[in-house]
Parts: sequence; structure tokens; C-alpha cells
Amino acid sequence: MKLKTLYTYLFVASFLLYDWAQHSVHVLCEEVVNGNEAADLGNTTNRNLGTDLNTEENTVTSEEIKKEDDLLAEIEESEKESAIIENLQYQTEVTRLMDIIVNSLYTHKDVFLRELISNAADALEKIRFIAVSDESALDEEKKLEIRISANKNKNILSITDTGVGMTKDDLITNLGTIAKSGTSNFLEAISKSGGDMSLIGQFGVGFYSAFLVADKVVVYTKHNSDDQYVWESTADAKFSIYKDPRGNTLKRGTRISLHLKEDATNLLNDKKLMDLVAKYCQFIQYPIYLLHETVYTEEVIADIAKEMENDKNYDSVKIIPSEDPNKKTVTVEKRVKKWKLLNEQKPIWLRSPKEITPEEYKNFFQVLSGFNDEPLHYIHFVAEGEIEFKCIIYIPSRSPSSNDQLFVKQNFIKLYVRRVLVADEFVEFLPRYMSFVKGVVDSDDLPLNVSREQLQQNKILKTISKRIVRKILDVFRKLYLDGKKNKEALKEQIEKEEDEEKKKELVTKLNEASTYKKIYTEYKKYLKSGCYEDDLNRSKIVKLLLFKTMLHSKSISLDTYVENMQHDQKFIYYASGESYNYLSKIPQLQIFKKKNIDVLFLTESVDEPCIQRVQEYDGKKFKSIQKGEISFELTEQEKEKEEKVKKMYKVLIDVIADTLKNQIFKVEISRRLVDAPCAVISTEWGLSGQMEKLMKMNVNNAEQIRAMSGQKILEINADHPIMID
Repeated sequence: MKLKTLYTYLFVASFLLYDWAQHSVHVLCEEVVNGNEAADLGNTTNRNLGTDLNTEENTVTSEEIKKEDDLLAEIEESEKESAIIENLQYQTEVTRLMDIIVNSLYTHKDVFLRELISNAADALEKIRFIAVSDESALDEEKKLEIRISANKNKNILSITDTGVGMTKDDLITNLGTIAKSGTSNFLEAISKSGGDMSLIGQFGVGFYSAFLVADKVVVYTKHNSDDQYVWESTADAKFSIYKDPRGNTLKRGTRISLHLKEDATNLLNDKKLMDLVAKYCQFIQYPIYLLHETVYTEEVIADIAKEMENDKNYDSVKIIPSEDPNKKTVTVEKRVKKWKLLNEQKPIWLRSPKEITPEEYKNFFQVLSGFNDEPLHYIHFVAEGEIEFKCIIYIPSRSPSSNDQLFVKQNFIKLYVRRVLVADEFVEFLPRYMSFVKGVVDSDDLPLNVSREQLQQNKILKTISKRIVRKILDVFRKLYLDGKKNKEALKEQIEKEEDEEKKKELVTKLNEASTYKKIYTEYKKYLKSGCYEDDLNRSKIVKLLLFKTMLHSKSISLDTYVENMQHDQKFIYYASGESYNYLSKIPQLQIFKKKNIDVLFLTESVDEPCIQRVQEYDGKKFKSIQKGEISFELTEQEKEKEEKVKKMYKVLIDVIADTLKNQIFKVEISRRLVDAPCAVISTEWGLSGQMEKLMKMNVNNAEQIRAMSGQKILEINADHPIMID
């Protein structure tokens, strides 16, 4: 019974805090996206949107520190005597809900700060929206901001916003029942009036995450239309609401004071708080400040040191006595508290790409990735339609993993909902062959579950993923075509250029790798893996692949190969092996050299599996020159000669076949050999030599390898002197 009472009390507290936080307006967010700083609010409102994110730290005087501590302090019992305290019971049984929240819903306790700050941002959005039609809504407090402060002596962590606040009725109505959210009501009202908003709170339980780290929660809130009220809850079945006997100290907004549990006091550490804000909330559009203490020492004249002890700009000044009696200066240790801005990095994905400089894209990439180099390319786009989202994707200049780690599932896409980070480790977000990209995705429409740690509808996430993958592949294709076009233009210029020096410059430029070539060089194995795995996008990916060939020592596309095919050529021929040099010497290539028919050289482990999945390109089927029959159009004379040769060599073929019956399937007269006396090939459905090597490296079962390898065929060259003799 006691446990039920405790959870009941916690539930109400959570609900109250949640309601405070549910405020965000899409119309105004879009104004920020466009860099207009809510111009439609009017001149007065526009001047009062909050502290500029580029403002330097503000030093806090001792008097202000004392005032801050007073606000954090509990209201004395003597002060409460003048207040009319209402002790209310939670209207809904909360034991099971709180058990789910504390033990199941949130996988990390740290998310409480994300929830409370996103709630604060919602409250700021709400008052900002109201100010569109009523500029006087900001009269009591012009700044729109969030402030975090910690009282280490009393183990209290406080989050304060200058948002819309709550009335007494709001506290009772919205914080006493499950799933009764002020934000939900507000959304309903706005939708009826045709407004468009982006409030993140839709479930009414985010506030309860406060009880992951606190055993008592006190909420101070001031709404423009009501006095300042206090809501507090501890491990009890009821909560209390009363008018703040200290008066309207907040002017407008809400302060949540968390009386931390013993195992959560590390949250009073400035570094910990800064790290959490940087992880979850660095792109919240309103400034987030932390009351940060800095300690430093200084050598000063003794008289000045005494004056500094009384300086209100310092929280405390400590004079360290000198051991040298003749020393004219003393060492002074000063403790200075300042409001430190934590979210200086604005979300550039909300701005128009036309307004963003390459330097800004580079800087954001470095913040996002932790790399110091520049990306090879970036893609910034806004997806519209049934699912809308904003996205910036970067192609790093180096692969995030070694070749051995190519198939390790990993993703470097951060998922935001209304600028609040909800996931930075969505392994299943993009297919694994796209794991090399970095970026952010932000949606105002993306639905979340109550914990904001998983998407409410996985199909929504899959839709976003598919659109991003298609966009990346389309951009890669455009980069390839642009690079090809530029190369052709340079070749024409070189042919026309008569000045030798200028011609050399053009040749140098021609030899420089295009953007796509740089991307392909670094990530070709990823793309080839995608060609093998991604049935939906295989037709797009295959157009991006480049291969060296018998006639081209530099990689070409399949488009180029097909363009250069002989008029009667039916297949796209390929050979697989460990290197270009090795393949250029294999006997199976001899007839193709003689006929000048080009052959793709597949030298990487992923090449042949990829090509086998493609099967055909531009109406031409792929054909391995190392497997099955190779047939060319024969003249009547060639056909007669072939029949005579078969009869002539029948006895020899039978003898060889009988001698090697345990090693080979059959012996045939070869159509592909020119200079070599013989060669071993695989049957049409068997494995090539390269695939067989890979199989042996990955499969330990010898019987399985033999079964998959298929049978072998020995081809002999009837025109070779050894055979003739």
C-alpha cells in the first residue's frame, strides 16, 4: 500500500511538470528556419525573442547568486502558514505507470534533462505563438530562455524557463490525471483555428522522467493570467498546490526544482550538465544557460586584494598568505559565477541552403563528426509530402571503418524531432552499406512513443530512410555525370589549345579526380555491397559502379562499356581474380584479346557477387569468361573445321577424360584458347576460381565447398603444338 502511495504521488508530480513543458509552435519555428527571427511578431516582439546565442557569458554578482539560492531554497513552513494549501489526491492509479517509467520506459536516466528542457522549449514556443496576436504577452518578461542552476549544498537542480507558465487550474487539471496534457489541449485548440504548431509533448509522461533522479519535485509557475503557484510532490499519494507566499518572483514562466537522490548528485557537476545539454539539446532554438563557476588565481597588491574581498562581482575571494614577508603582492583565489551559454551551435539544417556558406557546412560537419578534415560532399534537402523532414548528409573524406568491418552494423545519423535529439544510435535507420555517411534528420511530423527513444511507427522511419537513400544515390549519379561532362569538355579544350603551357594546365586539371571519383575510391566496397544487398535500389547503384577492363587500365562505368561494345556482341563479359595483372594473363582471355572484345576485371571480393545479382544491364546479360561455354558467331567454314577437329581429337579426349575422371567432369575442344595448350574452367553454374577461394576462407566444411564449387571442365587447344604432336 505504501508503495502504491509513493508511486501515486510521483505520478502527479510528473504530470504537472510535463504540462508545463508542452509548448512549441511550428509557424514560429519556420520563421527561425528561414533566419527571419519571427519577423511577423512585430517590432516589439522581434526585439524580445531572447538573448542572442552569440552573447558572451554574463558575470553574476554575489547578490544575484544569493537571490538564485533563495529561489532554489524550499519555502519555509512559517511562510506557508499564510498560504492556503490544497492537498489533492491523484485522480488516476499511478503505481503501474510509474513502475513502467522508472524501470522500463527510459533506458538511460540522463534523458530526464532532455525531457525537461524540451518541455521548457515547448513552453517558450507557446508564449511566442501567443505573442503573435498579443504582444503584451511578453510585457512581464522580454527574454525567452532556459536557465539551469545547481545548488550543491542542498542537492537541488533547477531548470527555469520564461515560457507561458501555468495557472492554478492548469496545475489541477493537467497534473492530476494520466494522459491529461495541456499541450494536447492546446494542439486541439490551434488545429481548430487553423494554426500550425510543432509541440513535442503529446503523451503527458515526459515530465515523470524527473523521478528517475529526484525523490522530491517542486514546481514554481507563473502564468500571465494568474498569480504564482507552487506544486510539490514527494513519496506520497497526494500532491500540494498553493499560492507562492513570496510573491510573483518568476514574472512569467516555470521553474522545476529537483531534490536529487543520493545516487544522482553527480548531476550537480557543471561538466556533466554541459555534456548532457551538448548531447541532447544543443540545437534547441532558445538559449540554454548554465550557472557556471570558474576558479582562478591572480597576483595582486595586498591593498587591492582586500578591496576585492568586498567586490560583489565575485562569489568569493580568498587571499592566500605569502611565506615571504617582503613580498608586496599576494595570491588571490577568485570564484566567479557566470551564465554560460551552452547551445551556441544553431541548427543550420533549418536554414535555406542558399544562405549557408561552405565554411558553415564544414564547421557543422566537424561539430557533428568530431573530424578535423573537410567532407568530400554534403547533401542538404527538405523532403515534403506525406512525411516531411529536413536533412543534411555528409560524405566524410575517409571511411569510418576498415574493410574487415564493412559489414558491422553502425550508423552515424542523428535523429531529431523539433530540434530535440531522440536517437544517435539508430542502427537500423539506414542500410548497412550506407553506414559511412554522417548527418542529421529533423522532423516536426515524426511521431514518437512516450519515451522519445523509439519511433511510434517503424514504417515512418523506414519511409524516411528510403527517401534519404534514394536522394544520396541520385546525387551520386549527378556527381558522376557532371564529372564525366567536365572531363569531356576539358579534352575538347586541350585539343583546341595551341599554347603549350595552358595545355599542360588543362592536362593537369583533366588528371585530377572528380568529386565522385574521390567518393568512389573511398567507398566503392560499400556501394558494391549495396548492389548485392539492396534489391530496391540495385538498378540505381549499378550505374554508379566503375571497373577496370582488359582495354581500360582506368576504371570505366557500365554505360561506357556498353557504348563501346562491338555491334554483334551479346554479352557483357567479365573475369574475376586477385589483381589486374593476374587477370590480364589468364588463358581464358586470349580469344577476347584476339577479337578485341573488352572484358570487365573484377578484382575485389564483392565484385562478382554484386554482378551475379545484377544479371543484366541495359538489356545485356553478364557472362563470365571463366565458366561455361563461350560462343561466337561462326562462319560455315569455321563450323566445318570444328567438327573435323572434334573427330580428330576424340581418342585423345577420351583418354584424358578417363585418366582424370576423378578430377574433372569432361574434356572439350576450346573456343577461347589461342596460345595456351589447355585450361580448366567451371561449369556454367559452378564457382569461379576467385569465388572458390573466398568460399574456402569462410566455410570450413570441405564437402560443402565441393558441392558448391561444381564440376570442372578441361578445355584443350587443338591448334597448340603440344596437342598436334
